[in-house]
Amino acid sequence: MTDTIQAPIPRLSTGEFIALMGMMFATIAFSIDAMLPALPEIAQELTPNAPTLAQLVLTSFVLGMGLGTLVTGPLSDAFGRKPVILAGAGLYIIGALLAWAAPTLELLIAARLLQGLGAAGPRVVALALIRDLYSGRQMARIVSFAMLIFTLFPAVAPLIGAAIILGFGWRAIFVSFLVFSLISVGWLTLRQSETLPVALRRPMRVTELLAGAREALSLRQMQLSIVVQMLIFGMLFGTISSIQQIFDLTYGRGDLFPWYFAAIALLSAPCAPINGTLVVRLGMRPLVRRALWVQAACAVGMIGILLGGIPSGVEFWFYFLWTVTVFSSMGFTIGNLNALALEPLGHIAGLASSLMGALATVGGAVLGALIGQLYDGTALPLAIATVLTTATGGVVMRYMPREAA
Repeated sequence: MTDTIQAPIPRLSTGEFIALMGMMFATIAFSIDAMLPALPEIAQELTPNAPTLAQLVLTSFVLGMGLGTLVTGPLSDAFGRKPVILAGAGLYIIGALLAWAAPTLELLIAARLLQGLGAAGPRVVALALIRDLYSGRQMARIVSFAMLIFTLFPAVAPLIGAAIILGFGWRAIFVSFLVFSLISVGWLTLRQSETLPVALRRPMRVTELLAGAREALSLRQMQLSIVVQMLIFGMLFGTISSIQQIFDLTYGRGDLFPWYFAAIALLSAPCAPINGTLVVRLGMRPLVRRALWVQAACAVGMIGILLGGIPSGVEFWFYFLWTVTVFSSMGFTIGNLNALALEPLGHIAGLASSLMGALATVGGAVLGALIGQLYDGTALPLAIATVLTTATGGVVMRYMPREAA
């Protein structure tokens, strides 16, 4: 048994591995951000009397993804990482086809929920796959660089979505999801070896799952990481849910929204590699704590600007810059929090990733949906919610145990 555990697992080059994992993560960004330009048309066609309900096309996907993480991790611990990623991709593709054909908003939301369930495979199992090969600060470094692709993809996703809508209508976006999934899982199938040997797999027994769940959830770093991630996801999903309406209805810049969103993504993207460099020297916990308090201060400043009565044209640019800081904070928080929580749980990385992802994502999706529905024609409710979520997260991080060097 010892020989099996110590047997080396074949690895891709670091660059290709980071690119592949980044593409797995980017499934989520593409599935959400490419839909943003379609919201006005979806609202007009499927829910003209309540346009804000079109936001549920985004949050239903996130909710499905959160629910899917409850099973994808344990399944990957039992059957291996690659088979579960491939099965999730199949479910994601079925959801995309159903969404393409959905005649009502209710059915579209249900199809997006199914898509989210499938997307949990690439998202959660990829994280466990990284943990199979790396740990501690080195894992945080790999995740940070993979997150660079995740953060860069939103720069082009709305532009892709807008181009598809212009040429083929909003339903064709779901065909692009199908193509993206086939490319990413094809790359994984051909190039990445299985990272969980058969001898190390854990059978799908209820008693073992409950024991693993108790072990994971009994750790303070796991508990606090879930809480802080839920707050951060709530801020992020609330921002994404309302951003198109703020650009369009509040500031009258809906026509250029995909380009502005691309600029936001590009300006915030360097934070992930910066974190990858700093985390080895400074540690994960201090970076997360500082990022949360900096964002809380930025949001307080934005509230002052929104209440200051400055001209709308000037106010828009402050909102734009503030949104850059919101997305930038992701680069200094989520990867580090994942690595902090999984550091002592390599033997149940799939199950632990599932629990963490499910609880944080579902909680964040519900919180983000509530924040998005508070939209009142201004960015003020969003700014207030951001202060509350990040300041609370900053306080919680004071109790996070220190990581190993």
